[in-house]
Amino acid sequence: MRGELRFEVLGPLRAWMDKTEVDLGTPRQRAVLGLLLLRDGAVATQADLVSAIWGNSAPPGVSGMVRSYVSRLRRAFGDGRPATTLRTVGGGYALSSDLGNLDLAAFQRRIDLAREARRGGDFEAQSLELRAALSLWQGTPLAGIHGEYVEAERVRLAPLRLAATEDLAEADLELGRHAEAVAGLLPLIKEHPLRERPRELLMLALYRSGRQAEALTLYQDSQRLFADELGIDPGPELQRMQQRILRSDPGLTVSEPVRRPAQLPPDLAAFAGRDDLVGQLAATLTNTGATTPIIGLTGLAGVGKTATAIHIGHKVAEAFPDGQYFVNLESTADPLAVLLRSFTATVPDSRAERVALWRSLTTGRPILLVLDNATDIEQVHSLLPGSNGPAVIITSRHRLSGLTCAAWHALTGLSEEDSVELFSHIVGAERIRTEPEEARLLARRTAGLPHLLHTNAARVAARPGWSLRTALKRLRTVEVGMDAYEAALHDLPTKQARALRLLAVPDGPDISLTAAAAALDLSVDEAEDLLEALADSHFVESGPGDHYRLLTPIRDFARSRAYALDGERACHDVLARLVKFYAATAHNALQRAATKEDSTEADGLTFASAAAARTWLLAERSKLRATASQAAGIPDAPAEALGALIDGWPGNNA
Repeated sequence: MRGELRFEVLGPLRAWMDKTEVDLGTPRQRAVLGLLLLRDGAVATQADLVSAIWGNSAPPGVSGMVRSYVSRLRRAFGDGRPATTLRTVGGGYALSSDLGNLDLAAFQRRIDLAREARRGGDFEAQSLELRAALSLWQGTPLAGIHGEYVEAERVRLAPLRLAATEDLAEADLELGRHAEAVAGLLPLIKEHPLRERPRELLMLALYRSGRQAEALTLYQDSQRLFADELGIDPGPELQRMQQRILRSDPGLTVSEPVRRPAQLPPDLAAFAGRDDLVGQLAATLTNTGATTPIIGLTGLAGVGKTATAIHIGHKVAEAFPDGQYFVNLESTADPLAVLLRSFTATVPDSRAERVALWRSLTTGRPILLVLDNATDIEQVHSLLPGSNGPAVIITSRHRLSGLTCAAWHALTGLSEEDSVELFSHIVGAERIRTEPEEARLLARRTAGLPHLLHTNAARVAARPGWSLRTALKRLRTVEVGMDAYEAALHDLPTKQARALRLLAVPDGPDISLTAAAAALDLSVDEAEDLLEALADSHFVESGPGDHYRLLTPIRDFARSRAYALDGERACHDVLARLVKFYAATAHNALQRAATKEDSTEADGLTFASAAAARTWLLAERSKLRATASQAAGIPDAPAEALGALIDGWPGNNA
């Protein structure tokens, strides 16, 4: 199986296959790869490559040389198929745009995150992202490769690095890290002596470090340099900084208040329901002491775990003035390092040292930590902060066994009243008042799952010309919100995923354990193991009397996947087996209810008493009728026989 490719262009051109560096060949072969990487997935024609690498001095047969370089690169990547990593497109070549493992792309993403953090006033996050971005630079981009195109790219990229370094110094000044700012600006001024912004920032950093004379000397040096080299005076920003230092402007000596990390995503404007639970958990989190309060939220994908955690976090934020931290464990590669950099620029290499430092830094500090999308105890344990101040919220699809210090709460769907309220927030109260029954039906269809409620409501809100009656006709739950459940179903073990899909085929509000075993053609013990595992993952709900229930949206979705993945024959086999089981059991129940014990069907349940038989007949009648109707016309399914049994029951008109 082909490994993962990574590329570096912010320095010498290098590539890795997993942890092994790839030999990229001759300088011109490397130049071909460099040009393709810098085009970000766009096609480079033969003419583009020749012009960029050879200019006007291309030798005869240069096209064959390009093809040879591409062929060697493919072999170096361990993939000779032209349609995958390095593709041939219309006589040119392109690197797959979905590679994503390019240091330049990572640098640009970090810069975007830093800008977003600054707009939100989170200078800690800005500093963290900028340091991570600058750490990707290993020297001159594409060092050792020549050509006009490469030189032009170096000219384009250099200002990005320069601006990021200046922005980092400015963030350090906002955070009171004057010494760090000085250390970062001195080499920058040496490298770019005529650039004014680094000089202005260095003057401020020196002044705040108690080095007023040095700050003024730097201005005088700048004045002489600009006059000698350019014949001009320093710009207005530098002049203004000199004047403020000369008059000891109080605004220079007092930096902006350090803003503690406030990393919680925005709260939902339309958060409805769960008031009692939110209040209870908020009280638990703010009751900090020697023991760190930890609450865990579990539930099905789309039930609102993350939204609830964020909502609670905003309610208690004022109780945690040292910061609110949010980490999505599903998308953060090294969460412990990310958290540590919020406190210190020095992160130990050893994992044990990192854990010890994290606990030391957080002990006694009122911080809130939200760990979203946790999957196992090992992932969470090293991130737990110290005591006497911090509090933690964890979200996970299932309870993390072994984390006994956490109080776990399983989230279920919203009530119908809360569902309608949420629907009203998004669609508009007037439309709900006009068609209240249709609003309840639309909300009921989602089984109170906020993900589906938001998705359905957003589609209705985007169509103001629709009545809610029209929306009921045009929106089918299985068509919307599939993304959350597709990923969750994919993460299930194969046997559990197949069992869920096939058990969604029969109609009916729920299914008994013995009926499920018959439908799946498994022993009762095997079926119970699967159903209990699905209940732990919140795909099914366990009820009284060994019955299990699928929420309507989950049933609709899983049934659609059953027909798509398992096929119509497998779905019909499920119904045929279930009808046979119901027919045999109904026969046995009717025999026992009539106090007859002869002609017992072996494929069905038997009953110890006439009362037990009558209880089963009354409880299961609606499911049997629904299954008989659903299985009508399926070969090998005695649907007519089952229907006849139902029609012949005593008291059938009751």
